[in-house]
Amino acid sequence: ELMSKRQRKKLLKQKQWEEQKDLRRQKRKEKRQKRKLERQSKLEASHEGNDRKRMRREVVPSTLRLIVDCSFDDLMVLKDVKKLHKQIQRCYAENRKAFHPVQFYLTSHGGQLKSNMNENDKGWVNWK
Repeated sequence: ELMSKRQRKKLLKQKQWEEQKDLRRQKRKEKRQKRKLERQSKLEASHEGNDRKRMRREVVPSTLRLIVDCSFDDLMVLKDVKKLHKQIQRCYAENRKAFHPVQFYLTSHGGQLKSNMNENDKGWVNWK
């Protein structure tokens, strides 16, 4: 059969791909093994398990207080309320990760903001 140059190249590449399948599989297996060993050595070095938990124990609380007054949400458009909600979420998350977290308060939390948070983020009621 006559094959075009493009078809021959495609066929050649497919053969090479099939021939190297075992090699690729072996490389992936070695890479997984290497990552597993690194994780184990990291755990043995820390002796405390989860890094996040260890980091939380080393945290020194700050005496600073951050208060977000949400009483003006009735003057906002729904789009702005959603943006405020996202900003509050980010602030809370970053504050939890911080080595010196501030005391974070939401005041006058109600209206559009509260209903938006109830719809999109039911976990906010568990915030500390």
